[in-house]
Amino acid sequence: MIPKWETLSKHRIQELKIFRADLVQRYHPIWKKTSEFVVLDSNDWANIIPITKDNKILLIEQFRHGSNSITIEIPGGLIETDELPIDAARRECLEETGYSSDEDLQLLGVSQPNPAFLNNKCYTYLWTGLERVSEQNLDNNEEINIIPTDIHVVKQMIQKGEINHSIITTAFLFYFLKFGF
Repeated sequence: MIPKWETLSKHRIQELKIFRADLVQRYHPIWKKTSEFVVLDSNDWANIIPITKDNKILLIEQFRHGSNSITIEIPGGLIETDELPIDAARRECLEETGYSSDEDLQLLGVSQPNPAFLNNKCYTYLWTGLERVSEQNLDNNEEINIIPTDIHVVKQMIQKGEINHSIITTAFLFYFLKFGF
């Protein structure tokens, strides 16, 4: 069995807008070896597969600076300090789409976006019965186009690589595992 490395020290090396960078010194108990690693300390994330009353999934299209490209995703974002994941998913959906519902959200799964250097989790929810209740309430520099889409088209978009954001494809994997392909 692979042993867990023991943490000897952790030093904050950078504070950035959406995460903090830590230099972590760890010791391997079998190899008797000490090494340093960079770990990005980030709040957990929440995303949501929103389905309207007429069974359309609300995909969103937005520009992503990391990839310098326009991506097709589902609503989601950082969970604020002292906010529950389910509340963050509901808030992100309403802010990014203007859609809401009286129906309960359902947790589909929890994933680790990239445990090689990120320490956070991503919670994926399903919310059904949505209707437009307000205008979008977007963050500064956020521009989102809403694309109501049939589920079979979403599957085709993933197969064609039109939806290729790994957190989004993981969300739909949770969905398809629960409800079938």
